Amino acid sequence: MATYAIGDIQGCYQTLQKLLKQIGFDPEIDKLWLAGDLINRGPDSLKTLEFIYQHKQSIQCVLGNHDLHFLAIALGPNQASKKDTFIELFDSPTLDTLVQWLREQPLFIYEPDLNFAMVHAGLPVDWTIEQSLKYSSEVSDYIQSDQAEKFFEQMYGDQPDKWSESLKGIDRLRYITNALTRMRYCYSDGKLELKQKCIPGKQPASLVPWFNLKAEQLDCNLVFGHWASLQGQCEPSNLFALDTGCVWGAQLTALRLEDKQRFSCDSVEKNS
Repeated sequence: MATYAIGDIQGCYQTLQKLLKQIGFDPEIDKLWLAGDLINRGPDSLKTLEFIYQHKQSIQCVLGNHDLHFLAIALGPNQASKKDTFIELFDSPTLDTLVQWLREQPLFIYEPDLNFAMVHAGLPVDWTIEQSLKYSSEVSDYIQSDQAEKFFEQMYGDQPDKWSESLKGIDRLRYITNALTRMRYCYSDGKLELKQKCIPGKQPASLVPWFNLKAEQLDCNLVFGHWASLQGQCEPSNLFALDTGCVWGAQLTALRLEDKQRFSCDSVEKNS
């Protein structure tokens, strides 16, 4: 029995199957952690989501920004963009089932027996693991409630960019969502900067990768995705970047949590 964490799949179903075969994943005995952005940009969002749902007893997911974007269209007044590739989901007879299941997925998980946590993008510098669980559940509770449409109407936006326990309402929920699903860089005081996507070293001098501020404060291991330009490289030894750009024609990567061994395979979709 093993537990594997996989980075951003983004609808690259064929590459997912290739990687699962490579690592010998057996849903009867193994567990799979998926670090968000399950769908969108790749060619097979429907197949990907249906496969995950089929094996949901063996899989734990966190929601990424693309997954939330899909829910914002499915549950709110938002419209798909020309870049979105999940339109076939809306024609599927399984749509309602998949939407309901996605709504039930958290934004952050922590497994003390493995000493591992998982988030899509990152954790604010001043949050403990316990606070991360608490604050992320505030967003999850809203998404699962009859207030979901109201949340998705106001989810988009970059403000507020600084955490305060006194934040309330949609401002509080938007900050939590942005930090957990969109963050890459922040300022030295922890204030979010949500535009830059470049590799560390190319950013403005005032910005710091979030994990450079956070790593020493974590007493557990953390896997995350979202940041493809890192190419899986992250200096802190207890943080593991798993988005290796599969949807852009690079690789899909898995980490076996028990021994921290990595496995990667080249994207199939880049040749299709």
